[in-house]
Amino acid sequence: MQDEKHYGIRSGWLRAAVLGANDGILSTASLVIGVAAASTTREPIILAGVAGLVAGALSMAAGEYVSVSSQADLETADLDRERIELEEMPEEELLELAQIYKERGLDSNLALQVAKQLTAHNALEAHARDELGINDITQAKPLVAALSSGASFVFGGLLPVLVAYFGSLQYMEYVQYIFAVVFLALLGAIAAKAGGSNIWKAILRISFWGTVAMAITALIGHLFEVNVA
Repeated sequence: MQDEKHYGIRSGWLRAAVLGANDGILSTASLVIGVAAASTTREPIILAGVAGLVAGALSMAAGEYVSVSSQADLETADLDRERIELEEMPEEELLELAQIYKERGLDSNLALQVAKQLTAHNALEAHARDELGINDITQAKPLVAALSSGASFVFGGLLPVLVAYFGSLQYMEYVQYIFAVVFLALLGAIAAKAGGSNIWKAILRISFWGTVAMAITALIGHLFEVNVA
């Protein structure tokens, strides 16, 4: 029997990494395009890209850590309440667990037997998984999420900065857009492959919204166009 591939175990770090890399590419490229539309020299374009890269990576990591920490706090509070309920009213909790299994398709006797065996094995784990929906795979991990988002933002944002440094200044807007779409498409394909989802759907989704964001930023840059020495 071949080993089955399950992609849910990757959901935590994959979500944070894809979000960080996507944001790094898109926000940095959009910023560079906006400045390039309003500038005739390379230095302010590169400066804007580097500043956006650093600020974005720190903001992404901090924001991810705070948001996932809030989720972790909620999960901890739920587990603490469940632990108290198991100590104070174990019979009611046993019947509640049995009812959950009954609603999932087991008959009453079997549901109660399963509830008793899982309770004897690890009552809190059973209630966390089947009542609260908390398990090792989905449980919030703030530090992992923060590091994944920050590092992937740096990786994603570095690409438009390199394009700004080496690309044609005269056609910077177009060069940035072309490379950004290529980078976003590759990211979408990698993320879809790692997550076991449709590759072309991911590429079209990420490329479309990336195009919209960069077009709006370029338009704003042209509206406020100035010559920067």
